[in-house]
Amino acid sequence: MIKKILIVNRGEIAVRIIKACRELSITSAALYSEADKDSLHVRLADEAYFIGPSASSESYLNIPKIVDLAKKIGASAIHPGYGFLSENADFIKAVEESGIIFIGPRSESVRLMGDKTEARKLMAGSEVPIVPGTTSPIDSIEEAKKTAREIGYPILLKASAGGGGKGMRKVASEDEFESSLSAAQNEALKAFGSSDVYIEKYIENPKHIEVQIIADHHGNYAHLFERDCSIQRRHQKVIEEAPSTFVDGELRQKLTSAAINAAKACGYYNAGTIEFLVDKNKNFYFLEMNTRLQVEHPVTELITGLDLVKEQIAIAEGKPLSFRQEDIYIHGHALECRIYAEDVDNNFVPSTGHIKLHRRPDGIGIRVDTGIDPFSNVSMFYDPLLTKVIAWGRNRPEAIERMKRALGEYKIAGVLTNIAACRWVLKQEEFKDGSFDINFVENVFMPLIPDKWKSEQAQDYEDAVSLLAVLLKARMSEPGPSGNKVPKSNNWTSKPYE
Repeated sequence: MIKKILIVNRGEIAVRIIKACRELSITSAALYSEADKDSLHVRLADEAYFIGPSASSESYLNIPKIVDLAKKIGASAIHPGYGFLSENADFIKAVEESGIIFIGPRSESVRLMGDKTEARKLMAGSEVPIVPGTTSPIDSIEEAKKTAREIGYPILLKASAGGGGKGMRKVASEDEFESSLSAAQNEALKAFGSSDVYIEKYIENPKHIEVQIIADHHGNYAHLFERDCSIQRRHQKVIEEAPSTFVDGELRQKLTSAAINAAKACGYYNAGTIEFLVDKNKNFYFLEMNTRLQVEHPVTELITGLDLVKEQIAIAEGKPLSFRQEDIYIHGHALECRIYAEDVDNNFVPSTGHIKLHRRPDGIGIRVDTGIDPFSNVSMFYDPLLTKVIAWGRNRPEAIERMKRALGEYKIAGVLTNIAACRWVLKQEEFKDGSFDINFVENVFMPLIPDKWKSEQAQDYEDAVSLLAVLLKARMSEPGPSGNKVPKSNNWTSKPYE
């Protein structure tokens, strides 16, 4: 049995895991860097340990220090969340060799699926459709140009070890090939330590559809239906939903079968996601496998009633899946908006500062997964994701209306956010009728900046400032504390680790 989990992450996902631990009566141990010493996840955890300076390379990515700490505090298991070391096969291998349970897949599966060209080869032999292109990194410019001509422009150059849109270039013609290749290789080398890139056919205006899978150590595999993640900016998801309005029963059967085949092909267990591109004719192609818990897992939880973090922990303990495939069905519709600290008008540049106001939405069908509270510090060192707002409804229109209400109620002051931009998207006909694709933000939203939607952003700012002023005035009118009593502390400990 797992008695203590070291959470190797921060922000909202660390809080999410802490809550699951609390419900399972498992001790939660958090990590924190210098920048995160006052963060919400540190205060909520049963134990918290200082891991190093603010730079992630010296703290949340420091493999030897993290594994050594896990041993010293007596952690039964490590949960990586998403990002940071969650898909680092070397880290997972180090955890496995330490005798500590890793809550996730085995290192061999992660290593295999993390190499995009090797993953494409494996999928091609496992009845999983892949995008036309190469299954090996480019080693000859002339051969690569020949391949590009054969499959036809436009093409994509993609980093073999990459993800999140880094090391990726769209090439419209052969005249752009060499300069784009050099740029993609340089970006891939900086981001992933490898300059290897490969070629894929560019699919025009596709949907980004992914299938949540889960498997145990007893050979049981299940899918939890699909999510539509087509609302993206800079190849990163912003709004996700489940199920997809574009996916009918026949396509759902094909997608979920392909996803299970992909998971079996790499000997996968625990929670994972198979991502596909789906064209307008409903042809679908393997994009990549995320060998971890996804940011957008809450929408799947809301339409299935499952707690994916608890399922992950149970699987890591060696238990079989708590359900059968035939027990799971789609109940209603769910949407998720990722709330980022960013300047939408300035090409989504991250915004930093101290949170001066955080007024969360609530009500029927609304869930908020957050890593901030009033006076949290939003630093330059980490991903700018602050919060995820999730709305559930009996049907898609109801879920959309609940999300619009929730975003209207959500007030954050101290940093710029994309709340108004998300609300704008929800009001557009392309979103309401489901006809949007992965180019929606670039083709529809971006040309309108800074005119048509900016009034909503300005109103959000004015509302937040007005509310903050009211709250500050009320607080100033309250009587001060009497005597020198110190508030009773909670039951967490904050320990330096050296």
